[in-house]
Amino acid sequence: MLIKTQRLTLVEQVAYQIQGKIEKGEWQVGMRIPAEPELMEQLQVSRNTLREAIRALTYAGLLKTRQGDGTYVCSSSVLGSVIEKVIKHTDMLESLEVRYALEREAAAMAASRRSDEDLEAIRTCLDKCRHAASQQDLKAYAHWDVEFHKMVIAASHNQLMANLYNHITGALQNMVLETRDFKNAAFYHDSHEQLYQAIANQDCPQAEEAVRLYIEKARAKLC
Repeated sequence: MLIKTQRLTLVEQVAYQIQGKIEKGEWQVGMRIPAEPELMEQLQVSRNTLREAIRALTYAGLLKTRQGDGTYVCSSSVLGSVIEKVIKHTDMLESLEVRYALEREAAAMAASRRSDEDLEAIRTCLDKCRHAASQQDLKAYAHWDVEFHKMVIAASHNQLMANLYNHITGALQNMVLETRDFKNAAFYHDSHEQLYQAIANQDCPQAEEAVRLYIEKARAKLC
């Protein structure tokens, strides 16, 4: 038996409008959203209605309020927020297995589909990662390591895979910070260089092998 449809409440309408701005990229992750008076004026709603909508989106993981500072975007979509929460409570070995599945397939597709622009983006990230390691800057190293993998995924030209991968990058960066040190930096540089060359040469098996090498190294670090 069908259930009679319900109209959206005013709070839900406000929440959907804010969510839409986030998912369309108008309000990006890390951005502080407009202050309450400005949003109340734009949306023509009361303070209580706006606060309820923001509270709902905070619970959903899209927004985060910092006392005395404002409200910030902390995820690009509800799906991304859910995935990040799941990963945070998932065993790191299981997370590595998921990474292996995604990155191995993406590497093979990137090798067969990459463009010159893709290669340039991957090369830039690889060089910046190497520079960060030379400076012993672990935070920058983790950032560019993740960007390197994102560019490889992007070179697969599979938008769904890229979207899914982008949602795990926050947790992935934390994993790099926890499992990586500069003692093994040379190995990761070599395996990432191998991956880059395989993609440049459009060698799918070699691209998959490069992914296997660095995932196995990360797995050994955890065991």
